[in-house]
Amino acid sequence: MLMEKFTIKDIPQNERPRERLYKYGAEVLTDDELLAIILRCGTSKENVLFLSKRIVSYFKTLDNLLNASKKELMDINGIKEAKAAQILAICELVKRVNLQSEKQTKISSPSDAASLVMNKMMHLKQEILKVLLLNKKNIIIGERDVFKGSLDSSIVHPREIFNLAIKNSAASIIICHNHPSGDSTPSKEDVNITLRIKECGNIIGIELLDHLIVGNNNYVSLKEKGII
Repeated sequence: MLMEKFTIKDIPQNERPRERLYKYGAEVLTDDELLAIILRCGTSKENVLFLSKRIVSYFKTLDNLLNASKKELMDINGIKEAKAAQILAICELVKRVNLQSEKQTKISSPSDAASLVMNKMMHLKQEILKVLLLNKKNIIIGERDVFKGSLDSSIVHPREIFNLAIKNSAASIIICHNHPSGDSTPSKEDVNITLRIKECGNIIGIELLDHLIVGNNNYVSLKEKGII
């Protein structure tokens, strides 16, 4: 019998992920094993450990997995709607836990904001526009992904951003987006979008504090560049 067709019951009991978690604690388990416990079962062709290993390998980093879409998950052989839903649910819980810890974070400089988003955004395969919502004391009160895909002024509508800010009673916002190429140099379109959002914010009374562009282990602040 091929190894990948073994079921969890074929593995000695003291070596199974769940039993190892009980005995030694979750921190000793690999990413594959933790995901296997969440998914519970594999497919007719592959046990859950091999399936989990393929999923983790496919996304390369946990940040990529955390931000995976339903379509990206279901593009993996063996992942149907039920398993995609399990993964999406646990990823959303992780995001909410992270957000709770970030809500007391005060933003005093571009580097403070960059420290919140760099690890989440620098390995993404497509462009994401993220909005950080702040109160009057510059403390984070919310974070949302607003747009996905190549950003241009025809699809980035300020009303979506400011509707979100108004609903959350934000006093100011910071927008962040990534360059999958790894080069954080702002494009002309990046600057145009920034100026458009800043102008709308001035009219509404919700200040755009900064626009961060995230590359590979680097970022550019348009505030530091003097554009904002």
